[in-house]
Amino acid sequence: MAKQKHVVIAGAGPVGCTTALVLAQADIKVTILEAESGLLLDMRASTFHPPTLDMLEKLGVTDELHAQGLITPQFQYRDRRDGLIAEFDLAGVSDYTNHPYRLQAEQYKLTRIIVDTLPDYPHAEVSFNARATHLEQDDTSVTVHYETPDGPQSVTADYLIACDGSRSFARKTLGIGFPGFTYPELFMVVSTTEDITKIVPDMCPVAYITDPDEWCAVIRAPEMWRFLIPTDPNMSNEEILEEDYLESRIQGFAPKEQKYTISHSTLYPVNQRVAETYRAGRVLLAGDAAHVNNPLGGMGMNGGVHDGINAAEKIIQILHEGASEDLLDLYDRQRRPIAVEYVQAQSIRNKKIMEEKDPVVRKQRQDETKAICDDPEKSLELMMQVTMLNSINKSNAVQ
Repeated sequence: MAKQKHVVIAGAGPVGCTTALVLAQADIKVTILEAESGLLLDMRASTFHPPTLDMLEKLGVTDELHAQGLITPQFQYRDRRDGLIAEFDLAGVSDYTNHPYRLQAEQYKLTRIIVDTLPDYPHAEVSFNARATHLEQDDTSVTVHYETPDGPQSVTADYLIACDGSRSFARKTLGIGFPGFTYPELFMVVSTTEDITKIVPDMCPVAYITDPDEWCAVIRAPEMWRFLIPTDPNMSNEEILEEDYLESRIQGFAPKEQKYTISHSTLYPVNQRVAETYRAGRVLLAGDAAHVNNPLGGMGMNGGVHDGINAAEKIIQILHEGASEDLLDLYDRQRRPIAVEYVQAQSIRNKKIMEEKDPVVRKQRQDETKAICDDPEKSLELMMQVTMLNSINKSNAVQ
């Protein structure tokens, strides 16, 4: 009797869960190892771009995700002092996607939808309280060792896809470098359930607000409005998360007489890093295990999902169609340059634009943005870029 084809996935975040579903639907045995006791209520990423929604539609999960999300066709560039600079409508990319909009839905909603779906596939398993610690591999298999409340265990499979975040056990075990840098300031997300459009009527559900002293990205999720703001490196975490300080930050962008109801706040460090390779033998890196970047533009989770689906599709070709393992090198060639040349470059550029201090440069960029908005051809090119449609086209063109 032939051995069942089997893939282990480290990490039950949006990348790991999506990758698992692709493999399960292809009748490949999947084991997800998740270190936590259950799915995390992680709200850090909340934007699904058009190509990601196109991919998720093929997996049959977009209807439920739409039911829990908010469709946002428009996005704005604003200035804290000058107000609205330009507004773009993603209806302009309708010829290139089935989903010409951003869907605002916190990442934990996707993981819950998929984990609720996986029991439909008896060959798919999610193991919580399973912290992967080290691995071994040879020419035919990879063995992952992990800790559980009942003691150490191991699982042997054909391949491992590591979707276990920026501290990836697999990347560290294999000695894969993770060059890049960490920003000196922490990023803060502070959220309110109050309707910001009652205070700033022309505020779009996705708005990037430039300012030389304190920029902000405003994102409306279904249940709340979220403000992403840089913090002062000289302040302590306790000072930053103090209620009056959080209040003052929202008031600075949407002032009103009454106090805001703050529903959520968090702080986190931000890195710009890309793994030196996405493939080592029978191990592939995907998502934050392979690349991390600042959240401006919502490219991190989306790029990770694109990684995972790309990797899964290649493993399916190898296991089901007898394709060469050279496809795993193609995965690295297709996805790693995108992280370096597209996601890293774009997200770094986004932050520099947001915090530009030179008034002449700021005015020049405002004029350029307005001119792009007024030019259909240039507007389309910008929207193809910010929605990641360009990155998918470029990745798929690599052979």
